[in-house]
Amino acid sequence: MKKSLLALAALGLGISFAYAEDMVVKIGSVAPLTGSISHLGKDNENGALLAIEDANAKGIKIGGKPVKFELMGEDDQADPRTGTTVAQRLMDAEVKGVVGHLNSGTTIPASRIYHQAGVPMVSPSATNPKLTQQGYEGIFRTIANDIQQGSVVGNFAVKGLSGGKVAIIDDRTAYGQGLADETEKAVKAAGGEIVAREFTTDKSTDFMAILTKIKAANPDVIMFGGMDAQGGPMLKQIKQLGIGAKFVTGDGGCSPEFIKLAGDAMSANAYCTMAGVPLDKMPGGKDFNARFEKRFGTGVQIYAPYAYDATMAIINAMVAADSVDPEDYLPELKKVSFEGVTGNISFDDKGDIEEGAVTVYQYKDGKWDAM
Repeated sequence: MKKSLLALAALGLGISFAYAEDMVVKIGSVAPLTGSISHLGKDNENGALLAIEDANAKGIKIGGKPVKFELMGEDDQADPRTGTTVAQRLMDAEVKGVVGHLNSGTTIPASRIYHQAGVPMVSPSATNPKLTQQGYEGIFRTIANDIQQGSVVGNFAVKGLSGGKVAIIDDRTAYGQGLADETEKAVKAAGGEIVAREFTTDKSTDFMAILTKIKAANPDVIMFGGMDAQGGPMLKQIKQLGIGAKFVTGDGGCSPEFIKLAGDAMSANAYCTMAGVPLDKMPGGKDFNARFEKRFGTGVQIYAPYAYDATMAIINAMVAADSVDPEDYLPELKKVSFEGVTGNISFDDKGDIEEGAVTVYQYKDGKWDAM
């Protein structure tokens, strides 16, 4: 009302006013916001949201217009079918880029929709190698893939833990099985023996039957490919059965929630691996964690820094192209290079992060401690 009255008054005086209105640019964020790993999904979304807020605070202009970035969050429930549904919803809403999804099992099928729409997607947490092997232009990730991580897990199990005999369990998701497959290859390459290979689901809570079979194989190390919602209870049941094997899992279990779920089963015989370097060793890790806790009232679970960098990669490419049109800024996204929270953010010709470090953690003093 004030604008229209002022405009009328200005016309009466023969004066013209130009009103600069913000250009609203929507960026999508997709992760499981309900269900057993919703804590990880919210971690992703909050990382992206903090990036959006930081970008807005800079007063960015694109095409000569002030830009207001908005995050459009969607819940894919860690379900592939739901993942494609919400991916299409984001395309219908005309988002200009997507941060997500969390799980490889939802990211891979959703990536086809983004590719067909010509909208770039940067995942902060989907690690299955197939994601960037599809030949889809505009698909990226800010985290190391499972080829890199599985190699570290397998070598560590055999050489670091003296695990001549290794049992492997996976949750049959694209992430869990993919990591387990790469671990198996690395165990054999390191001279170890796979004495059992079992599988469960990403909804299971009772692992007694498969663990009883594994106990009979007397492994030195048990490796689990899956998320913390299954890994924590699994470790508890390993202790209940009196299995003395060391336990190692990937980044999906490298969280405070895993420790909470495993309870008194946690010991120095529990290990996990995580892409990148520890939060306090990341270039912007300490500052990021402090700001994250202040903003959201909780600490980082796992992937929030990678979601922050994924969001900033999209925004930086838009600024470099001076355009929010995906067709215009995609070439800039391919050659983006900047110091993010997690390290240098730049992508290879497939869309994988170029510097894909992996760190091994051991349970110590109530937390995962980098070795």
